[in-house]
Amino acid sequence: MAKHVEYSEVDENYLKERQLKRGAAGWLLLAGLGVSYVISGDFAGWNFGLDEGGWGGLLIATVLMAVMYSCMVFGLAEMSSAMPVAGAGYGFARRALGPLGGFATGVAILIEYAIAPAAIAVFIGGYIETLGLFGLTSSWPVFLACYVIFIGIHLYGVGEALRLMFAITAVAVLALAAFVIGMIPKFSVDKLFDIVPDDAAAGASEFLPFGFAGAMAALVYGIWFFLAIEGVPLAAEEARDPERDMPRGIIAGMAVLVVFAALILLIAPGAAGSSAIATSDNPLPEAVRAAYGGDNALAQVINYVGLAGLVASFFSIIYAYSRQLFALSRAGYLPRWLSRTGRRKTPYLALLVPGTIGFVLAAATQDGALLINIAVFGATVSYVLLNLSHIVLRVREPDLERPYRTPGGVVTTGIALVLAVAAVIATFLVDKVAAAITAAIFVAAVGYFWFYSRHRLVAAAPEEEFAVIASAEHELDRE
Repeated sequence: MAKHVEYSEVDENYLKERQLKRGAAGWLLLAGLGVSYVISGDFAGWNFGLDEGGWGGLLIATVLMAVMYSCMVFGLAEMSSAMPVAGAGYGFARRALGPLGGFATGVAILIEYAIAPAAIAVFIGGYIETLGLFGLTSSWPVFLACYVIFIGIHLYGVGEALRLMFAITAVAVLALAAFVIGMIPKFSVDKLFDIVPDDAAAGASEFLPFGFAGAMAALVYGIWFFLAIEGVPLAAEEARDPERDMPRGIIAGMAVLVVFAALILLIAPGAAGSSAIATSDNPLPEAVRAAYGGDNALAQVINYVGLAGLVASFFSIIYAYSRQLFALSRAGYLPRWLSRTGRRKTPYLALLVPGTIGFVLAAATQDGALLINIAVFGATVSYVLLNLSHIVLRVREPDLERPYRTPGGVVTTGIALVLAVAAVIATFLVDKVAAAITAAIFVAAVGYFWFYSRHRLVAAAPEEEFAVIASAEHELDRE
């Protein structure tokens, strides 16, 4: 495939106009970034898996997805320490799978990160309307305010944005801790299994009330506890010591997420009853009210602070989409003007353009479920390609310098690959419309690449340099 692309010359100012701020994040901020991406999934979304598969089905789904993400994170830790570039997943796949494979991976990640904030904005708008804040009867001003305020902070500077993101995430983490502590006295194992089994479903039981198919459908919601942790390597070019900090940051972030997933999945339905929160848009406050028989101070605190969890994920995923778009644009896969950086070394167009599109999608559809399913489908496709990339690089380039090595090697990412394929299938089965929309975006992007951008790539971009040098060395070895 590399022989079917062409590189064009750029002047000496090209990369100077496309520089990120180095040394803005240590491993602790990177771990916080990973938790920030995901934490909204602890407050809402995961509970719909109870309605699909019951508590047993969601437990199986969450365990499988925890294994998939953990195995994948170990692989990403290795690749990000060996190739610390802002393109992250696109860069890894570019070296392993060639230009088309790299671009496809980058597009899948970009779909995930560009669409997810629109979905979260819809959830934030609904949350504010429910709380009766500002007297709003329509949510579009909330969508607009979210994008304007948080893109503005990112434009001001990455260091400031990451620190504020960390503070908001800390507030959300404290709210989750308060929820768990406050609900423990109400916990009962019997409440986990209070959904009546569907006798018509194959394999239905008290543990799996909707049978084996229900457990499969619940995979999509098990993902919510971990969705977007893979975005940590996008900060590689802004980390202080990426070879050391990237593995520590992403693994620490994943460890925190696993702990919270286990606690929330056990305590919330175990204190309130699975049936009480299975279809709730706001399951944690709902769980408190169900457990205590009415409203109380804890429910109010979780209700308001839950907004911090949604804001944290919205804020951080804006960062993620801008860095993925920046990298694809810098290398020429997408229009080059999108990767220009300003005086404060932030990619302002890569922040503003997807933000504008996201606002329009949120305001036009106001369908958070559809938007998040599109994002999840893009994510699961990227997981297949990311794990495949790790395996290919281990086989093809065993001597590549790897400051961190994945425990278990290709066996670890092989497990993640199999589970990622299962997640793609489950996502398709749950929402075929979202899958069709995602496929249409892929077809359009690949068409743009094939007929236009593959003839205009930039060899000087770091991700392309890694891949071109590796390809040249491979050709020399063959001779």
